[in-house]
Amino acid sequence: MSTTMNFNRPARLLHWAMAGMILAMLFIGVAMVTSLAHYDALVALHRPLGIGILILAALRLVNRWRHPPPELPADLPGWQRQAAHASHILLYGLMLGLPLIGWAMLSAAGYPIGLGGAVVLPPILPRDPTIYAWLRPLHTVLAYALFGLILAHLGAALIHGLIRRDGVFSSMALRLTSPRSR
Repeated sequence: MSTTMNFNRPARLLHWAMAGMILAMLFIGVAMVTSLAHYDALVALHRPLGIGILILAALRLVNRWRHPPPELPADLPGWQRQAAHASHILLYGLMLGLPLIGWAMLSAAGYPIGLGGAVVLPPILPRDPTIYAWLRPLHTVLAYALFGLILAHLGAALIHGLIRRDGVFSSMALRLTSPRSR
């Protein structure tokens, strides 16, 4: 943890960019399984968006290592500190794991992972229907887990911003202008 009161600007920008991308990805994922008529178009969005999330999650980890997050409020109960720490580990694990599992799943199915135009990622697993059959439901279950974790994260953020008013919510808020020195 850091002694600063706010996340640095890159952390905030990456957080909110990824929030939008992950929200879009969850809706696209649900639409992919419910709308066969638009499946190909949705997959064409889903694959590069997933790789984008993977890249940004890796950048976030590097930034977090170089610029530790602000300390949590001193009066925060221990179980809430542990929950915050565990939820961030799970969030990062899922932000990295889901795209990698998706890539592995498509590799095992023998599908190319096109990112638009002539850019195609290499497979990370050999073609294997058994592995695909195992990874497909895992990808789905973990996507639902991510959705649930995001709801918990949002709930905690709202508690900090609206009830506790302890600066945790504002530490990640985007600012159009730089805050004045106090």
